[in-house]
Amino acid sequence: MKYMLMLYNNEDWWTTASQEEIASQVEAHNAFTRYVQEQGGAIVGGAALQASTTATTLRRDGDDVLVTDGPYAELKEQLGGFYIIEAGDLDQALDAAKHCPLGGGTEVRPVWEIPGAD
Repeated sequence: MKYMLMLYNNEDWWTTASQEEIASQVEAHNAFTRYVQEQGGAIVGGAALQASTTATTLRRDGDDVLVTDGPYAELKEQLGGFYIIEAGDLDQALDAAKHCPLGGGTEVRPVWEIPGAD
């Protein structure tokens, strides 16, 4: 089954961190990838996201669609990246998430796999 790991963090860290701190964070993510594979899972997708200030949010208002710059809500921590992993069950996905560099937190959610939607 596929699970999405949504990684939240204070994105200001990336603008204040040293090159050594960033390199250490990248290596931590590489180690996470190896861990998932060693446990029989797989990472099937993922990406780091640009700052929330680059986001555009769309909300439906009746028949209209409202388009605004930035995230819909201002939060202390923003969605900074995600992984989509293949895991045997929720317990395996949670174990993988515990080994993911957490930053501010990680949300784990099953991916709804709709037959014929590929």
